[in-house]
Amino acid sequence: MDLKVRIASDITESLKAGDRTKVSVLRMVKARILEKEVELRSSKGRDYSLNDEETTSVITTYAKQRRQSIDSYRQAEREDLAVQEEKELEILQEYLPKQLSETEIETLVLEAIQEAGASSPGDMGNVMRVLMPRLKGAADGKVVNNIVRQKLSGS
Repeated sequence: MDLKVRIASDITESLKAGDRTKVSVLRMVKARILEKEVELRSSKGRDYSLNDEETTSVITTYAKQRRQSIDSYRQAEREDLAVQEEKELEILQEYLPKQLSETEIETLVLEAIQEAGASSPGDMGNVMRVLMPRLKGAADGKVVNNIVRQKLSGS
């Protein structure tokens, strides 16, 4: 099923079930998808519609913002708001690819380091260029960045 169709269907189901949080999150995602489509229509044609990969990218960006909000709220000691953001993030993760474990990420990082011929922290950009297209939303960029930095520094 097309990801946008699934989101629209889940909005209807959530409305019927009275799940206000899920309705709110999915409506925001739907709005962001529409914004992206409108933005791209000037260059790709009036009837342009995002494919699943592009839709996943929009959701990934929104999930990243939720993670940043959680960190900010925790630093400000606003646990109530952090918990709300975590609930929203859980809903978003239902529409994203399964997240890789740190062990799986480490394996891919080592392969990318070898493929890029990297040997020092200065080669991090080359490793990330090889690695990130393979992950496509299946791992948090911050976690990947930390693992790559750790492996390149020899820790």
